[in-house]
Amino acid sequence: MTKFKCECGKEKDLSKWKIVHNGTDWVVSEAECECGLYMNQELTEEHEGMPRLKRTEPSLSKKRDKLWEGAKERVKGLK
Repeated sequence: MTKFKCECGKEKDLSKWKIVHNGTDWVVSEAECECGLYMNQELTEEHEGMPRLKRTEPSLSKKRDKLWEGAKERVKGLK
């Protein structure tokens, strides 16, 4: 869940949301407050650091690394 907070003090937890352009700024359409303003996302500790990316595409497998090493050796004339 992502926490959003308005300037008026109200909070809202959203699990799914989309970003839209309202004419002047990019906002989260589901985070519109009753007062008429759009809420801002509250950043927590889970938003810090580098994301962990998991490579699931077959073309990014370890086999390609071995192919590259073989090609590199052939270009250098070692094989």
